[in-house]
Amino acid sequence: MAHQAVEIVFSLSDIAQAQTISGKGDENLRWLEAQYGIKVIPRGIDLILSGDVEGVEKVRQILENVAGLKRDITAHDFHYASTLIDAGSGASLKEINSEVVVTTARGRQIYPRTEGQKHYVQAINNNVIVFGIGPAGTGKTYLAMAAAVAALKRKEISRLILTRPAVEAGEHLGFLPGDLQDKVDPYLRPLYDALYDILGQEQYLKLREKGVIEVAPLAYMRGRTLDDSFIILDEAQNTTDEQMKMFLTRLGYGSKAIVTGDVTQIDLPRGRRSGLIKVSKILKDVRGIGFCYLTESDVVRHPLVQRIIKAYEAFDADENE
Repeated sequence: MAHQAVEIVFSLSDIAQAQTISGKGDENLRWLEAQYGIKVIPRGIDLILSGDVEGVEKVRQILENVAGLKRDITAHDFHYASTLIDAGSGASLKEINSEVVVTTARGRQIYPRTEGQKHYVQAINNNVIVFGIGPAGTGKTYLAMAAAVAALKRKEISRLILTRPAVEAGEHLGFLPGDLQDKVDPYLRPLYDALYDILGQEQYLKLREKGVIEVAPLAYMRGRTLDDSFIILDEAQNTTDEQMKMFLTRLGYGSKAIVTGDVTQIDLPRGRRSGLIKVSKILKDVRGIGFCYLTESDVVRHPLVQRIIKAYEAFDADENE
C-alpha cells in the first residue's frame, strides 16, 4: 500500500531566518530531504514540504524546534533535533541550550547542546564531585573546564587545578628531552587547548603565572590537600584503583572535583583495572557525588563520529556474544 502524500507550507519569520535555516547552498534542506525522503523547496520565507505524511511531519517538527533558537544555527542543531524526534522526545533545543555556562574571551557563549550535556551541567552545579563518563566528542572535559572558569570568575574558588595521568609515558619520563614541564606537556596539551579557547592565551598565561591555574600530571597530586579549588581529572579511565582513591581524597574545604573519562579507551597495561570502572560501583550511592553517563547521541563533533562509535559498540557486542 502506497504512503499517502501531503504538501504543507512551513513559514519562517523573515528572510534572514530562512537563509540561516536553509544553510549554505541549502545544505540543511538537502540533508533533511536525504534523511526523511521528502522534498523541501525554499520560496522566500516559506519552506514547502512534500512527501509521505510521516516524513513531512517529522521534518516539520525538526524545523519548528530549530526555528525556536535565538542564535546562529548549525548543522549539529538539525542532526540533534532529528535524533530527538526519532527517539520520540519532546525536548526543546531552546530549553536545552538555555543555560550559558560561560562566555569565552572572544564572546562565544558555551552552553549544553544536548540533553545529556544539560544533565551533566546540572550535576556539576548540584554536587561536590561529579563523574562525567562517555565517548569522545561528548564535551565532558570542555564543559567541565567552562564550569571551572565560570566558578573562578564568580570568585567561588581561588584555584583551578587540571590533571590527567601520563599513562603513555609510563615510568620513562626521565628519558624524554627537556625539563620536567617539557616532558609532561604533550600529555596535558588537550587541557591547555581548552583553556586557551575559553580564557584566551594572554589571560591563561597570566593566571598560570600567578599560580591561580595549575596543570600537572596526576602523580603531583599525592600528599596534597586542595582547599578552595576546582579540580578536574581528565582521562580518568587511565587511573588505577589506587590513583583514583588518592585523587578523590585530596579534596579540601570549599572545593569541587570533576572526573572525566571514556571506559572504552583504556590505555593501562594489560591486567591493570581502571579505577574509573570500579569507582562507579563503590560511590554510586554516596551523597554529594553525581554520575553522568553521556552517549553517542551527545557527540557534538562531526556526525561521522557518532556512526564510528556505534560501529565499534556493535562490533564489541558481537565479539562478546
